Amino acid sequence: MVDQPGDGVYPEYWEADVVLRDGGTAHLRPIHPSDADAVQAFHTGQSQKSIYMRFFAFKSRLSSKELQRFTEVDYKDRVALVITIGGEILGIGRYDRLDDPEEAEVAFNIADAHQGRGIGSILLEHLAAAARENGIRKFSAEVLPENRKMLMVFADAGYDVKRHFDDGVVSLEFNIDPTDKSREVMESREHRAEARSIQELLAPSSVAVIGASRKWGSIGYQLLEHIIEGGFTGPVYAINPEALELAGMLSFARLAEVPGPVKLAIIAVPYEEVPKVVDECAAAGVKGLVVATAGYAEDGERGMARQRELVRQARSNGMRVIGPASLGIVNTDPAVSLNASMAPSLPRRGGLGLFSQSAAIGVSLYAASSRRRVGISTFLSAGNRADVSGNDMMQFWEDDGNTTAVGLYLESIGNPRKFSRLARRLAGTKPVIVAKSDSMGLQLPPGHAVRTTQAPPGALDAMMRQAGVIRVETIEQLMDVAQIVSAQPLPKGAGVAILSNSRALGKVVADSATANGLGVQHIVTDVDLDAGMSVALPALRRRLAETMSSDTVHAVVAALLPARGLTVENIAGVLSECSAAAGKPAVAAFTGILDPSIYVEGMVGGADPAPVAVPCYSNPGAAVDALAAVVKYAEWVDRDKGLFVEPDGCDAESVRAGLEDLLQGVTGDQLVQLEPDTAAKLLAHYGIYVLPSEGFETPEQAVAAAERMGWPVVLKTTDPALRHRLDLGGVRLDIQDADSLRLNIVQMHRSLAPYGSPSMEVQAMAPVGQACTFRAIEDPLLGPVVSFGLAGDAVNLLDDWAHRVPPLSSTDVQEFIRGPRASRKLFGYQGLPPVDVAALEDLAARLTRLKDNHPEIALVEFNPVLAGAAGATILAADVRIANAAQRTDSARRAMRS
Repeated sequence: MVDQPGDGVYPEYWEADVVLRDGGTAHLRPIHPSDADAVQAFHTGQSQKSIYMRFFAFKSRLSSKELQRFTEVDYKDRVALVITIGGEILGIGRYDRLDDPEEAEVAFNIADAHQGRGIGSILLEHLAAAARENGIRKFSAEVLPENRKMLMVFADAGYDVKRHFDDGVVSLEFNIDPTDKSREVMESREHRAEARSIQELLAPSSVAVIGASRKWGSIGYQLLEHIIEGGFTGPVYAINPEALELAGMLSFARLAEVPGPVKLAIIAVPYEEVPKVVDECAAAGVKGLVVATAGYAEDGERGMARQRELVRQARSNGMRVIGPASLGIVNTDPAVSLNASMAPSLPRRGGLGLFSQSAAIGVSLYAASSRRRVGISTFLSAGNRADVSGNDMMQFWEDDGNTTAVGLYLESIGNPRKFSRLARRLAGTKPVIVAKSDSMGLQLPPGHAVRTTQAPPGALDAMMRQAGVIRVETIEQLMDVAQIVSAQPLPKGAGVAILSNSRALGKVVADSATANGLGVQHIVTDVDLDAGMSVALPALRRRLAETMSSDTVHAVVAALLPARGLTVENIAGVLSECSAAAGKPAVAAFTGILDPSIYVEGMVGGADPAPVAVPCYSNPGAAVDALAAVVKYAEWVDRDKGLFVEPDGCDAESVRAGLEDLLQGVTGDQLVQLEPDTAAKLLAHYGIYVLPSEGFETPEQAVAAAERMGWPVVLKTTDPALRHRLDLGGVRLDIQDADSLRLNIVQMHRSLAPYGSPSMEVQAMAPVGQACTFRAIEDPLLGPVVSFGLAGDAVNLLDDWAHRVPPLSSTDVQEFIRGPRASRKLFGYQGLPPVDVAALEDLAARLTRLKDNHPEIALVEFNPVLAGAAGATILAADVRIANAAQRTDSARRAMRS
């Protein structure tokens, strides 16, 4: 934080790098008094029309008094933000609080040369976020009717804008609290901008290799050679100050000498030279950088500092960065044919998009896809992932017609909340396979500000399942699944048929399928493949067609031993024909083949006469595992996703106002536990009611409280570790009268003496039911996380929780309550009646919405919740609040910093 002349402190955390509509980047920050000259230059560079639109009059220059007012703000009642590229101001947005402390007037001014790049919309989003932080709830503006572009900025923002015309001016006003529509608008604009920025990187019109070399085996040599040999369709330039000719073409000493524009620069120079090269790229108007150079985050603190400066330098000049330590990018689209990577040749063209966060694993991923003959659409090695991430690639793949399935290898997830949102949307149309080891946690990659997580174990996996992601552990498993989804139709159900020429093998595969949740409909083991090609293949074709025609069979696993006279290609061709005819996937496992020259691990066929390629495996278990994962994904795609509906009776505004009062004076990471009455009042605004309880100091006070509540009552200690422990004497139930209450107080004092005689409270007796637990936290990485389990040993000893990341649809809520393994007790168990599951779902929906709407609520725990035959009763609520962390997926667009 930096002190400023205004009343406030410079809010450094408002600074952000942003992606513009055309895919370029810019830097957004609060204005500073030192910007006076830049603001004057911005103003004098505007056309007369633009100045008139902003000020309703023409003024050639701003006075010193105006400059002082515009640049010296208090960051509370008066706020101004600027967007810059290379230090030049492209746009200014500001608000001034009005007499109504919850309303501010907002105004914008965008440079003529940069209008149409979405700058006004970005400024509005960030100004609204700053205003909400300062207690402002409404914006108003006055715009000339002919200023159509600015009117469109407000109209397209997703807010409910009210307008009226008065004295030749259009007056606008709107509430700036995020709405479903405004979030949808923001996400749509973010998607288009980020997808466009990746498109510029993967399909550049021209490429320069800076650090190109004639030394065989060097990175610069290989990158240049691979781009040329791959048949890149645009011009390629070699940059090396010490060479006149490289790869049979003229070399240039500096980027400035290149005769044409350069859109993508591949940088392979020592890290000491990279800053100078980036400046040259900025001056030449380069859009993106692929930095192959190492020596950054992997070099400790010094390297991290170099990496942060690299990203800052590139973004502030409008460029995106792949890397550093990247192995490059690949695009097999014939219109591009770009192999700017260390791979020796352009891979087989296909529908699989690949992303690797690790250079070493990127090599393995690429090699595995090549070995398995899986066709690639695009491939990106992010290296240290300082800028371009898997989230960016998912934005691109969603619109890329050449990509039908995607695979990502992730060492960490820096923005899981955004990942969840993007993956869920992408998985609705294209399978998303993620390889992420259990040992790799929720953290940012090296070189970024570290935010530790408090999310419970399993929350990340739950988030991925919720988003429809196919989670695997290894690169080989990723390719096992990719073989199916990149070439085969999705199964319509879990019913499978096992086909084999060995009864024993067929039975083993069927057992494996059952264990994986597949429903084995037929086991066909009377297939004779030893009768010769002319007899065996037609018989196999008839048997397969007959089996796949069954309405209960949605996929076939062919597990086959070697047969005389038949090749893998022969059999795969028959599987391909039958699969295409039935519209059902077929996978093959060829076991027992010892000849290493016979190809049994990967895609076989796919060209005429075989309509589709057949995924083949050497291990039947791998085939069944992969097919089971695809079936689960297909079920997720076809399921009813439910609706995102806010439960009745949720008053977010009252909670927001209450939290503002409660957080007065709370600073830093201070956590404040609310008093029970205060917590109960806050929760009641969302239709969440806690059974009242009263503490006491004397038995007579306890009796008086019980009289007010009504008999019978419960006596319990307030000690959080004992208040639910009937076995340790911390709870006494069904106390019917005053004498019994007095006696129980004495007995409880005696039994709790070893624990320090904690204080006690009385509570009305709730209907009997199954004890459950709800918990919700605000995690620095995942954002809000809600958890549900059955109270007692299930959660305390067995860690049997269900976790979800809001928002939750109605279907998500149902699955959430059914998530714990012990949840079967809710539906009737060992003679016990079922509980009111609908009441638990309603409570889950309200808690989820509360947590999603109010990040200031750092923790909520309901323990226990008694789920009875009619209704669910919260017996105790722990609510803690804190200053809201800057959510990784907030209502403003910003690149990871």
